[in-house]
Amino acid sequence: MGFVVTSLIFLLIGIIACLSTRICFNKGPSANLFHLTLVLTSTICCWMMWAIVYLAQMNPLIVPILSDGE
Repeated sequence: MGFVVTSLIFLLIGIIACLSTRICFNKGPSANLFHLTLVLTSTICCWMMWAIVYLAQMNPLIVPILSDGE
């Protein structure tokens, strides 16, 4: 999968998680804001971790060195 497609999947997961948090844990305005903040932060952190690993594989810093026998 490409970068854009998987980023859209993370966006969709974040929207679904925010909606389900809003429906399942409706306890007041400050609690709702706290839950939405946690969900958004965790979604963004997971996406950033995936994006860094994905983009690091495009231009690796260490190049494999082949021995003479190979």
